[in-house]
Amino acid sequence: MLIVDDLVKSYDGASGRKRGAGARVHAVGGASFEVHTGELFTLLGPSGCGKTTTLRSIAGLERPDRGRIVLSGRPLFDAAAGVNLPANRRELGMVFQSYAIWPHMSVFKNVSFPLDVLPRKRRPARREIAERVERVLEVTELSDYAARPATKLSGGQQQRLALARALVIQPDLMLLDEPLSNLDAKLRENMRFELKRLQRELGLTAIYVTHDQSEALVMSSRIAVMHKGNIEQVGKPREIYTNPASKFVAEFIGTSNFVKGVVASAEGGEITVDTIEGRVVCRGATAAPAAGEDVLLSIRPECLVLSGSPSPGAVNDWSGQVRTRAFLGDAVDHVVEVGKMEIRVRCNPTQSIEPGTRVHLSVDPAKVTLVPVG
Repeated sequence: MLIVDDLVKSYDGASGRKRGAGARVHAVGGASFEVHTGELFTLLGPSGCGKTTTLRSIAGLERPDRGRIVLSGRPLFDAAAGVNLPANRRELGMVFQSYAIWPHMSVFKNVSFPLDVLPRKRRPARREIAERVERVLEVTELSDYAARPATKLSGGQQQRLALARALVIQPDLMLLDEPLSNLDAKLRENMRFELKRLQRELGLTAIYVTHDQSEALVMSSRIAVMHKGNIEQVGKPREIYTNPASKFVAEFIGTSNFVKGVVASAEGGEITVDTIEGRVVCRGATAAPAAGEDVLLSIRPECLVLSGSPSPGAVNDWSGQVRTRAFLGDAVDHVVEVGKMEIRVRCNPTQSIEPGTRVHLSVDPAKVTLVPVG
């Protein structure tokens, strides 16, 4: 469907004195990925990582310095060939963070506007425009508000209106730039599932930009994690969460405990690592490091088992003392001091242990992940 190949976009340095005269800062530094038909592909990362610049380059709102963007075999941008299709000829649907709703128009007119302003030769007949608008209003559950001024809608309804306006042009690809960021927490959570439902029911192909890890995990078919203009990892949500390709990904997606160590042995898919608090066994690593190699272990808080005594048959077991705890509603986090380390453990809300209590921690070797050092 969409191919983005070696995309580079840079800007003038913020301070020539610090960076040197004429220095350029890379917002996107050679991003490459593919979006498949019918999937919701998410660009995820912190502010300033280049995700919105990448989206705007696909939309035609930014001109990259280098690279190639091809949609269904049609070049939208190709620096080497001198191709840069204007935004209004790319025929993409886009939903902005601010929604950009016309305040002086009704809901119906807001949705019909992209069709009303098409050149006469490409503009559908009035009857077809009305049918298409009514169809997308029904899909987005806004039919009852067609005659209402757009400013009289709630935040969630305005978000759906912006989506309806993008859908009415029947785009091959939808671009969504943090469309839920202006909603309150509860409405935002509800709209995640609403957007995902619409995307699946309509078979939409979409690129979604967000810095919210939970949002990305809930909604995405696949995720590209971006950092400093580069793509660190692309994969399905579960794959990225359970097998992060770097320390940054492990830190940014959820919470993780990091333990430094040196490989003692690596045989038959089982890796034994010496740490400052004893040996840890890891199974199922994608690549086996050599003995003597420095490694970094990543252990998710919810993968640890907290108990008052050693777990029978546990391969990885630590003894420690609870330092503090925090009630999160659906879980309780405990910070446990294990020698010179502090380990965070996430437990069922029914399990809450007093600070100062001696405890044991254990973790399944299959849930210990090796990530590159650095």
